[in-house]
This record gives sequence, C-alpha cells and structure tokens, in this order.
Amino acid sequence: MTAPGGVERMTRADEDLRRTLARINGRAWGVSMGLVLGLGLAIATIILVIKGGRVVGPHLGLLGIFLPGYSVTWLGALFGFIYFFFIGYAIGRFIGVIYNATSRPRDTPR
Repeated sequence: MTAPGGVERMTRADEDLRRTLARINGRAWGVSMGLVLGLGLAIATIILVIKGGRVVGPHLGLLGIFLPGYSVTWLGALFGFIYFFFIGYAIGRFIGVIYNATSRPRDTPR
C-alpha cells in the first residue's frame, strides 16, 4: 500500500507474512540433513561392500571408533544410516534455531 508522497506502508498482514517467510522450519531441516548424511554414508558403505576385495574400506571403517557397531558391512550400512541420520537431524535443528534467532525482519522495506 502506498501512502501520500510515494512512501510504501506495510500493513499488518504484510508484516506477518514477512515474519513467517523469514523463519525456517527446524524439523524439516533436521529431517532433510539427516536423510542426506544417513543415505550418503549408507550408500558409500554399500558401494564398498559390493566392490569387495581383500581389505574393504579401511578409511571408512575408522568411523567404527566413533560409532559403536559401525563397520563396512551390510549391517554396518544400517548402523551408519541410523547414526548419521540422528547427527544430521541435530545439525539441521541447530541450523534452524540459529537462523531463526539471527534473522529478524528489517523494519524498513527495500
């Protein structure tokens, strides 16, 4: 809405819309980050298992130090997915909280 003198005034609805769009959904970020990280590790593990060889994935197998139960096996792919899903979920929720806390809508429109 334009006020006299060409100055644009924001209505209450415009302000509410702006605040709503400026926020992100932490749960959605958590689920998406969890799926990306979990599937990434699971797919990498499965590729190494299918590839096979005498020594399968020695570098990726080092994650077993930090993730109990993880190894470069079919079952390890499941454990890795579960671990990384929860890690990714926590990271996504953290991103949502930080973003929403720091992104306040400006008082003056562009």
